[in-house]
Amino acid sequence: MQSENVKYKTPIRIFWILIILSILFVVGLLSATAFGVFGKLPTFEELERPESNLASEVYTSDNVLLGKYYKENRSNVRYEDLSPNLVNALIATEDIRFDEHPGIDLRGLARVFVKTVILQQDAGGGSTITQQLSKNLFHDRPQSLIERIKQKLKEWIISIRLEKNYTKKEIIAMYFNEVEFGHNSYGIRSASNTFFSCSESELNIQQAAVLVGLLKAPTYYSPVNNRENRSLIRRNTVIGQMEKYEFITTEEADSLKLLPLELKYKAQSHTEGLATYFREVLRQELNTWCKENFKGNEPYNLYTDGLRIYTTLDSRMQKYAEEAAREHLESLQKTFFKHWKNQNAFKEQPQIIESAIKNSQRYKSLKNAGKSRKEIDEIFNTKDTITVFTYDGEKDTLITPLDSIKYYKKFLHPGFMSMDPKTGHVKAWVGGANYKHFQYDHVRYGKRQVGSTFKPFLYTLAMQEGFSPCYKLPNVPITIPDPHTGEDWTPKNSDGKYGGMLSLKEALANSVNVISANLIKQFRPQPVVDLTKKLGLTSEIPPYHSIALGTPDVSVYEMVGAYSTFANKGVRTEPIFITRIEDKNGIVLYEKIPKKMEVISEETAYLMLELLKGVVDHGTGVRLKLKYGFTQAIAGKTGTTQNHSDGWFMGITPELVSGVWVGCEDRSVHFRSISLGQGANMALPIWALYMKKVYADKDLNISQEDFRAPARELGVELDCSKYENQNAGTSEGEQEEEDGFWD
Repeated sequence: MQSENVKYKTPIRIFWILIILSILFVVGLLSATAFGVFGKLPTFEELERPESNLASEVYTSDNVLLGKYYKENRSNVRYEDLSPNLVNALIATEDIRFDEHPGIDLRGLARVFVKTVILQQDAGGGSTITQQLSKNLFHDRPQSLIERIKQKLKEWIISIRLEKNYTKKEIIAMYFNEVEFGHNSYGIRSASNTFFSCSESELNIQQAAVLVGLLKAPTYYSPVNNRENRSLIRRNTVIGQMEKYEFITTEEADSLKLLPLELKYKAQSHTEGLATYFREVLRQELNTWCKENFKGNEPYNLYTDGLRIYTTLDSRMQKYAEEAAREHLESLQKTFFKHWKNQNAFKEQPQIIESAIKNSQRYKSLKNAGKSRKEIDEIFNTKDTITVFTYDGEKDTLITPLDSIKYYKKFLHPGFMSMDPKTGHVKAWVGGANYKHFQYDHVRYGKRQVGSTFKPFLYTLAMQEGFSPCYKLPNVPITIPDPHTGEDWTPKNSDGKYGGMLSLKEALANSVNVISANLIKQFRPQPVVDLTKKLGLTSEIPPYHSIALGTPDVSVYEMVGAYSTFANKGVRTEPIFITRIEDKNGIVLYEKIPKKMEVISEETAYLMLELLKGVVDHGTGVRLKLKYGFTQAIAGKTGTTQNHSDGWFMGITPELVSGVWVGCEDRSVHFRSISLGQGANMALPIWALYMKKVYADKDLNISQEDFRAPARELGVELDCSKYENQNAGTSEGEQEEEDGFWD
């Protein structure tokens, strides 16, 4: 009997010895892992601040997310931001004992061991949410079984440490911030916006189930593709888990499972959304800033450091600007195509097309493939289905590659910027017609001849010298020797009309060239150039007499900044579009305060406003009153360059200064008539449509009052009838000599 008891107890004793030895072995492995025998573990500080690639976010002045720069499209959220449906779906599907275990679920591991090893059944995963988080935060994929075992041990230790350092809610938030959902969506905020166009707090039960279901295999269960209804089936599985653990009722589950996926998928793209041109210019500015500013021993990284960039743009005004540009250009483009129908728009410069062919990706690919020029020409003249841009959307068109190049070369492009003259804050920025198809920015980088919009700088000198807007000059041709070329310069009026005397106000209002020539003969070119530098023009401006008619190439960005001086009582305020930059923790890294400098007197600035109001009241900008019905005080200037290559309009109101340029990519492609190609027809309508929308939005609270006159009395007469009476007893010759106008 005793022998039988010994035989019976021996296997039991051996079993328990093996169990104890196994436990001791596992404890030993865990202890060794904790002491770093199998590799370094993260420190407490690293657990407090786990490293992950965070997208940098760009915000408008009215706190609208404008866009992101990222390696991984990820933005962190707090637990309080999460929909309860999301938390419930995750716990029901991934870790129902999440609130009970300390990071490792021993009961769950035992279940997996028994089912998998002993019963040879599929037991599902045994990893807790905390273990999954530790895996996402601190490990690359193992390359072997040994590496996988080491990694699993590290996960256990890290999970325990995470549970010690964070609350359960913080772990849930960290988990949702770290996981990948596919389609370039990292973290729950990005996924919610990408798949359902909503925030993480707005997710309903079925949406939450879709996203939690994705975590098992983002590509396989993609709701965008939904191959073989995989995503729908997976969603319903998650809903079933929520029902099983009583997060929802059976009735709710049954009704939800019948619903379609109902995605509102929105792929993240830098070529779409508001202010695409601005975002690219901003990106280049920020990359420069990052290279010059350091986080510890390394420069900041725009794509991984989770910076928050606050800009001056107003999302509403930006929207109005883009709408205005599109509305006008859609109509103007149709007119342009009709204008050149069945005619060669490239007759002046045929090399434009040849150059465009050689710069095309198609040509380069064919050349690299060893094709001869004859073969390439044949391909470029063979019709193919090509997707082209239109204002009605992209269209697949049967067209030759050569004709597609000609088609795009005939597109008109806009450059538009709107700025608060007092603060320097840029409020709206439209750099082109469509960023996906035309990526060159015509606000900051595009520089074109400014035409008559340059004339106010010349008139500013006259006002500084004490001239009245009512001062008259003869409207007669004038010839000025050019010391640089040795030839005579004889400008002509665009309308070919001469004769009589014109006041400076009349001359500027109607953009009379010979009056501007008279003025620059008096003041000489160099003082004009010097003044433009003070006003903020940074482009190279040669000191030639011809600059009086606007021959310099200048950007919209520079012109708006310079014109803002008139609205800001003679004080030039530097245009800015970044107000501050914060790190991911909200610490301010950079703040921008615009530079201000008084460059002309308040009186001179006001006199210029009076002159420029004449342009709108009865000059080349009068269609603002007649066609668009503006009754508010507006100062402005139209501009048209040689051969109508460029159309400009600069518009000033007390609280907004905006500039518009419109033209083709190549100067030789343009309208052939002044009626179609003038700035009043090409550019002014964009300003008008924009300001109509701005004034109509009462929430913007943009003033519609008149410009305020200086507190002290002006030293010159603005009422031309009084001015003429004052000078009635003075002969014309005496007046000219008295004013020192002629050489």
